[in-house]
Amino acid sequence: MFSVVKAKIYGDIIDINVDGFLMGKKNALFEVNNTNVKNIEICNRYLANPVVYVKVHTMYKKLLNLLADLLTDDDDSGDSYREALNQIERFRMIIKNKYRDFLLREDLEKMSKKLIVLQKEANNKLLEIHNYHINELKEETNKRSR
Repeated sequence: MFSVVKAKIYGDIIDINVDGFLMGKKNALFEVNNTNVKNIEICNRYLANPVVYVKVHTMYKKLLNLLADLLTDDDDSGDSYREALNQIERFRMIIKNKYRDFLLREDLEKMSKKLIVLQKEANNKLLEIHNYHINELKEETNKRSR
């Protein structure tokens, strides 16, 4: 483990499991004082919050754009609404498992409120499509029985 203080690097490499936000990508290298560093892990919640917020907010904006496209799509089978519900649940699980510890409660509540509204809308439209198909089947069976 390295500590970076006033542009000086000191310490030895120690293999420790530390809970924190891991910055960077798999093959990315950071250069600190002419030394390549592969992984930077931020352990302090208050230092990690701005970094995580930017990352989560960009994911959230992409999700909202995708949901807007899916919910405005006129699909008779309801596949787009199911996909919207799946994407919402996927985003929630990612936030819950990876980023919840580093985000503020207010930020989580704002995102959650908007996602709940979109989820209710998708559920309502999916239910309407389901009821429509059931009514069509009932009408077909009534016509056949005559």
